[in-house]
Amino acid sequence: MLIAGFPAGAWGTNCYLVAPAAGEECVIIDPGHRAAEGVGEALARHRLKPVAVVLTHGHIDHVASVVPVCGAHGVPAWIHPEDRYMMSDPEKGLGRAIGMPLMGELTVGEPDDVHEMTDGTTLELAGLELTVAHAPGHTKGSVTFGLPEAADIPPVLFSGDLLFAGSVGRTDLPGGDMAEMLDSLARVCLPLDDSTVVLSGHGPQTTIGQERATNPYLRQVASGQGAPGAPRRGM
Repeated sequence: MLIAGFPAGAWGTNCYLVAPAAGEECVIIDPGHRAAEGVGEALARHRLKPVAVVLTHGHIDHVASVVPVCGAHGVPAWIHPEDRYMMSDPEKGLGRAIGMPLMGELTVGEPDDVHEMTDGTTLELAGLELTVAHAPGHTKGSVTFGLPEAADIPPVLFSGDLLFAGSVGRTDLPGGDMAEMLDSLARVCLPLDDSTVVLSGHGPQTTIGQERATNPYLRQVASGQGAPGAPRRGM
C-alpha cells in the first residue's frame, strides 16, 4: 500500500494519494487550495495514474483544486449529496454573502463528472476498497473513508475534519452541529480498533488508540459525559 500526503495551500489541508503500490492507479483525497502542483509532483514521483478524486466534505479548503485536478486527468469527483452545493457556492458553506472576495484565484464549480456517495457505500477504485461512513457534525455531508488492514499496514481512517490529533472539527459554521459531531464520533470512531491509523484533514497522523486515551472529545463521548468547549480547527 502506498499513501502519499502533503499539506496544501493557505489552510494547510492534507491532500492524500492512495494506491496499492507505486506505479499503479491511485485515488486522490481532498485536493484543496493550491494542491494541483503537489498532486502533480506526487504522481510523477510515484509513477501513479489517478482514477478519481474523493472528498471528505465540501469546504473550500478541501475542494479548491477539484476542478483543475479532475480536468487535468479526466477523472470524476465523489462527494456526499448534502455537501455538493458547496463546490459551486463555497461562500454559502462559510456563512459569507455571495460576491464577497474569496481568494480571487480560486476556480470554483463542479468538474465535468460528479458522483454522489452515501453512508455504507464501498468505493472500488484503483484496486482499493474505500468504505464511506457519513459523519455529520462539521458539515451535513461530511464523510470518512476507511481502508481495511492489509499485509503491510494496519487499518486506516481518512477522517477529514471529523477527528484530529487531540481535537475535532469546528461546528460553528453553517451545517455544523455539536450533537451530530458527538454522535459521529461515537458511531464512526469508537468502534474502530486501537491500531487504526487516523489520517485527518489537518495536522499530524494519529491512531484511534491514542485519541481514545488522550483526545478530550473522544474521551467524553466514550464516558457518556458532556463535550468540552467548542473546537476551532478546520475551515
